[in-house]
Amino acid sequence: MIHAQHALLDSGWMRNVRITVDAGTIANIETDTTPQPYDTRVDTLLPALSNLHSHSFQRAMAGMTERRAAGRDSFWTWRTLMYRFMDRLTPEQIETIAALAFMEMQEAGYAAVGEFHYVHHQPGGAPYADLAELSARIFAAAATTGIGLTHLPVLYSYGGARQAPLSEGQRRFGNDVTRFQTLVEATRRAARDLPPDTRIGIAPHSLRATSPEDLRRVLAAHESGPFHIHIAEQPKEVADIEGWLGTRPVAWLLDNTPVNNDWCLIHATHMIDSEAKAMAASGAVAGLCPITEANLGDGPFNGAAYLEAGGAFGVGSDSNVNISLTEELRTLEYAQRLRDLARNVMVVGEGSVGETLYCGAAKGGARALDRNAGQIATGCLADLVAIDSTAPALCALSREQLLDGLVFAAKDSVITDVWSAGRHKVRTGRHVAREDIIAHYRKAIAGLLASV
Repeated sequence: MIHAQHALLDSGWMRNVRITVDAGTIANIETDTTPQPYDTRVDTLLPALSNLHSHSFQRAMAGMTERRAAGRDSFWTWRTLMYRFMDRLTPEQIETIAALAFMEMQEAGYAAVGEFHYVHHQPGGAPYADLAELSARIFAAAATTGIGLTHLPVLYSYGGARQAPLSEGQRRFGNDVTRFQTLVEATRRAARDLPPDTRIGIAPHSLRATSPEDLRRVLAAHESGPFHIHIAEQPKEVADIEGWLGTRPVAWLLDNTPVNNDWCLIHATHMIDSEAKAMAASGAVAGLCPITEANLGDGPFNGAAYLEAGGAFGVGSDSNVNISLTEELRTLEYAQRLRDLARNVMVVGEGSVGETLYCGAAKGGARALDRNAGQIATGCLADLVAIDSTAPALCALSREQLLDGLVFAAKDSVITDVWSAGRHKVRTGRHVAREDIIAHYRKAIAGLLASV
């Protein structure tokens, strides 16, 4: 049982809310109740967000690529450095890094993660005896932390548009469609012991890393999603795809694949208004990663046109350079303000920007990960987060202003408790396995640095 002094239900803010959780699901909600001695008591309860896009291994790179070299740095120069780093990682290190990242996500307020998993093979590209070896390492990290997991094995067949060969740094990713299908089957078998809220989807990496025929083949083999794909992250990517396929990538995908509610289009940064409207109409979720998109110089999302068209969105931590739910949401809005020289952009008409961002990302992220979550309602997964509304950043605000304060004024330190499908792993602001996870991470990093 959870008793909250205040809780944000679909019907609005309610006082003295008591929630019964059974087998990971919200079984009953009572309002205007008194707490019982055995209840977990919290101040303010919200639906927890799902982190819809993560490459967990990149968490260990944070801070390593912020030094300018000769010439102009870009996403593409960052990618080269990432390949060099990734090529040294062992399975044990990948598991340990993922556990740290997942723990930090939970302490930041995320109940679940979509792991966009493209490191499949040994350094140099030879497959492991078990094709799902590295996916199993992600599963072990999820089990250690208790985070909800949607695992997305990535199809990565080519090094660039026009079916360019893989580069040396991409060989750990590479699969043709046939081997990818075998990998997905092995991954599903490896996931059988995980909690029932676990999901396995697929992720064609991008149009530049696959081909139209391969994309058709892999989609034909999977009747339902979730399906995630990188799309239109960089101007060069847009130009390369348009030069090859004759159309901008978002438009090509919408015109040539059955994009619907099962899809999440990651970044979709460089869209014209007609693409934004068509994407919104498709039912796909825009997977936005504002901190990483700013860090890599990707550019701002076409937020106003997309929201005006009724588009769904969620947020993800992507490169995990800084895992912060509150900063992810505020960076999304601030990028719009800097581009448009305006304030309060990410809301249609009048209303609270913080509420639009938080509640929109909660529902959109849950849909992208195929989780019955994103709201506090009977029958939904108990993906819940508690915050301390008496914290200095929030204590002056009314209930109607609280999400604005959380998004724009607060740090993640206001988060006190997190439940992932009822698994209560963050208590009084700390993950219950924090010390062990950090100790294992430090040992793994010491070994990694000694190998460099």
